[in-house]
Amino acid sequence: MKEENRLRCQLITVCRRLEQKGLVAAADGNVSCRVGQGRLLITPSGRAKGDLQPLDLLLVDDRGEVLAGAGRPSSEIRLHLLVYEKRPDVQAVVHAHPPMLTAMTLAGIPFPADALPEVWMGFGPVPTAPYATPCTREVPDSIAPFVEDAQAVLLARHGSLTVGRDLGEACARLEKLEHAAHTLFYAHLMQQSPPEPLAREDLQKLDRISGRR
Repeated sequence: MKEENRLRCQLITVCRRLEQKGLVAAADGNVSCRVGQGRLLITPSGRAKGDLQPLDLLLVDDRGEVLAGAGRPSSEIRLHLLVYEKRPDVQAVVHAHPPMLTAMTLAGIPFPADALPEVWMGFGPVPTAPYATPCTREVPDSIAPFVEDAQAVLLARHGSLTVGRDLGEACARLEKLEHAAHTLFYAHLMQQSPPEPLAREDLQKLDRISGRR
């Protein structure tokens, strides 16, 4: 129970951080984390993230059935359940609507992770899943081809998904990606063309440093 309470407080801290940084608005987005075997904490549906309190979070099982708490779990719970099913290493999931990353998907611009060394080291490729109708089975189906290998996936017209070994890492990855998206946007304005990727040998060096290969 002590661990669950700690995670509830940490998840609320992440929700407030997302709102303060403009990565979600009103009731947008959803956040979850594992609580032991086969149990998750997740944000409730239709509630502004910045207004949530620890006891507002729902405890659910690995099928999405509510074990404790009032209200309904996030309408995108199937997205979270898919990640936890496919990725035993993942302890936390953040789905948000970051403006610059979402704008890139609207413009049809793939995220060039290979243009920035710190992004490549931290993430590797960052794929964009095709558009899927929010709140439906289409959303987890759209990310299914990517989720086993990616630390972040952009959802066309629908924001981003980042995962982590804990809530702090999942949130930090989102912040890092959105910051990188701003940098890439400014570079594009300055040179009127997409940034050049790093050379293959440079990417391989970064892979070795990050331990990915």
